[in-house]
Amino acid sequence: MSQALYRKYRSKSLSDVVGQVHITDILNRALKAGKIAHAYLFTGPRGVGKTSIARILAHEINQLPYDDDSQHLDIIEIDAASNNGVDDVRDLREKVQVAPVSAAKKVYIIDEVHMLSKPAFNALLKTLEEPPAHVVFILATTDVEKLPATIISRTQRFAFRAITPADAIQHLRYIATEEGVAISDEALALIAERGDGSFRDSISLLDQLSSLAQKDQEITAELIENTLGLASTSAVEAILAAVEKHDVKQLAQHLARMEGEGVSPAVLTAQIITVLAKQAAEKPQVLPLLDTLLEVPRSTQPSMKLLSVLGTAALQQKPKSAALATPVLEVSATIKELSIQATKKKPHLDKKPVVERPVTAKETPIKTEKALGDQAATPAPAPILTPDKIHDGPFDWNIALEYTREHYIALYSVLSKCGHELVDTTITVYTVNAFYKKKLDDPKYVTHLYEAVQAAGGQGLTIDTIPTRAPMKDSKAAAIADIMGGGVEVSPETV
Repeated sequence: MSQALYRKYRSKSLSDVVGQVHITDILNRALKAGKIAHAYLFTGPRGVGKTSIARILAHEINQLPYDDDSQHLDIIEIDAASNNGVDDVRDLREKVQVAPVSAAKKVYIIDEVHMLSKPAFNALLKTLEEPPAHVVFILATTDVEKLPATIISRTQRFAFRAITPADAIQHLRYIATEEGVAISDEALALIAERGDGSFRDSISLLDQLSSLAQKDQEITAELIENTLGLASTSAVEAILAAVEKHDVKQLAQHLARMEGEGVSPAVLTAQIITVLAKQAAEKPQVLPLLDTLLEVPRSTQPSMKLLSVLGTAALQQKPKSAALATPVLEVSATIKELSIQATKKKPHLDKKPVVERPVTAKETPIKTEKALGDQAATPAPAPILTPDKIHDGPFDWNIALEYTREHYIALYSVLSKCGHELVDTTITVYTVNAFYKKKLDDPKYVTHLYEAVQAAGGQGLTIDTIPTRAPMKDSKAAAIADIMGGGVEVSPETV
């Protein structure tokens, strides 16, 4: 039976360890000086060498040769995940009193020590504080935050770092050469990226992929993408390009194609985050998008959440020219299709269907002589609109408000408090404050807002939101408002 590569190429001495020089140098100097601590604590991500260095250190302390098959009665490894009870620790306390069989020190390596129960930690504390002279403890954990401060303070702590991509690629190249595996530099970089700072994960992935390539066939980045269900580099670039071009329709099509190809939304999100993180220094404007993308894996419907997050980013900082703008309603068919797919997976019961209600006789304005002669008579209500009934005259803000009142009452409650201004092809919505702006910029409101604008005759218009009140049209009133620290312009007709 062949041996796994991560075991075959595990470090055999401190000098062999890659990427943890800040730790191995200190330990080497301490060993040469004969300064052996009674307890060490190794913390850091998974797969970076904590257990390997613990085993090497245990053998170096006792001046014993080490390899993977080395077994010694005085070097005891304990998995705290399966031996985490207080009785296990009490048994340990009794055994540490026994002198080593043949070595200078009895070394206990406790892996995943954070898994010990609170009573077990309390039982270990006294022994860890004042162990017998012949005992050394080496504790290892990936979650140091779960360790009591009393335990940490009684150890020498060494913080391991995630492996850098450069170190990972160099080590993977060495292993590939030794194993006779033909692989491109781009493929090695992709493996290192997927390893996420873990040597063990990266080497295991190389081991898995080495069996896929045929003899004399090079492992390429494309082969890795297909095998692991990743989106291609060009696909990720196309998605981000659609966001930058504010092309929501194209964006929705790209995401639908990725889902059709079996690319997991969580995996695609991770790939997009990786690209944006590299661009953040030169393009700081991507930081809000980067932050929001972190919420996608936690969503119950990650595919819809990803569409919502990227679509909202595409709608922000929209171009002023109507020729460059992409109306949101153009992608309604694609969004509807994705919504149907998501509903099949997890139905939503909180949204009621919109039913067109006919205008009753009571709502039909009756033009009596009194009404015609009365200047203060209440104007006829705006017609009740549905998505298939579009106002064919010039854009009318009141019709947009009425549309939201009939179909999206939560949106209406915010929009009715806002002012607006139409200049060329852009509607500026003055939201009064940042809270209302955040509401209107929310993904679940944006599409409805554009829908209402189109229903009111605003086809092709774009929307900007500003968290202030609408500027006063009367210059004298504006000057007085500046002096008084603010104010609201009131029309005489409304008094």
